[in-house]
Amino acid sequence: MFLNAAVKSCTADMQACYIEAVIIQVIGTAMERRQLLSAFGGLAVLPLAWPMAAQAPKLYRVGVISAGSFAPDTYPGRLTDQLTHHFAQNGFTPGGNLELVQRATEGHLDRLPGFVAELVAAKVNVIIAIGYPVAAAVKEGTSTVPAVIFAPGDPVQTHLVASLNRPGGNITGISDVAAELAPKRLELLKNAAPRLQRVALLWNAGNPGMTARYEASAAAAKQLNITVMALGVREPDDFEDAFASMERSMPDGLLMVADALTALNRKRVFDFAARHRLPAIYEADSFVRDGGLMSYGPDEVETAERGASLVERVLKGERPANLPLEQPTRFRLVVNLKTAQSLGLTIPPSILLLADELIQ
Repeated sequence: MFLNAAVKSCTADMQACYIEAVIIQVIGTAMERRQLLSAFGGLAVLPLAWPMAAQAPKLYRVGVISAGSFAPDTYPGRLTDQLTHHFAQNGFTPGGNLELVQRATEGHLDRLPGFVAELVAAKVNVIIAIGYPVAAAVKEGTSTVPAVIFAPGDPVQTHLVASLNRPGGNITGISDVAAELAPKRLELLKNAAPRLQRVALLWNAGNPGMTARYEASAAAAKQLNITVMALGVREPDDFEDAFASMERSMPDGLLMVADALTALNRKRVFDFAARHRLPAIYEADSFVRDGGLMSYGPDEVETAERGASLVERVLKGERPANLPLEQPTRFRLVVNLKTAQSLGLTIPPSILLLADELIQ
């Protein structure tokens, strides 16, 4: 009778059927297992086919820290937009299965340790560190959360990683190629201003990553028989001292190394260059779009593509220690013809033909 009741219940409730069958087995009914299976037919295997409870999709948290800001006209802002675009194309959708946790110091680097601690507490899966100070703060603040670094200067020279091929630790990213680009930048500036014999190099002397870029540029200038005027700044007030030094002995041209400090004060540099008709070259397109004369540097789109790939590989479980740092392979020359005209410069055809973009 007990078995008959169990079989009848199957027509109304499959789960009840399974439960009662288990009860029968547990209480020790005299019916052999083969008889039980015969009575239930194929129903005894139904529990194996029941749909499993729906699992919530995995949520990935990606922290992003900039030493500057995320404004649309800044490198961190553009980089973040480009990264999220690539993430979405590869199944990591912001607002869906991907959450971005952003922090920007706006030039107040004393905030960095707190920002790193906040992201660690938020249990982010990876930190995107933009600029050497951020990368150094991440290295100091956590040895467990993976980090992908951008615009760090030479990461080996500044001891962020052991080597480009085997970074070790929790850091990978995009490496700097300043030593290769510095001679080309100075050659381009000399072509635009043929009388260039003395160049002012403006950089953030408080940033070891950018100091390495300055040193590469100074070495390149020496090879080209160009005298260097070294203008290191550490805070916004130092720019007035740099301008005063140039006014006392005006150079023939200017090369500015880009980081958060110089980027946040770029318009002051543009105004000085315009006022004194001083030809200048910069490291990123955005400086030229804002009014600078010309720039030569890594293609930001390629940098974002390759950086996004590294972040995605980390999210999928690969260890940064085993991911060699990428190096840019595409570079862009951008010239602002309107600025050239205001400076009284005629850009030679050789540069016009090489330029990837001419801003009218």
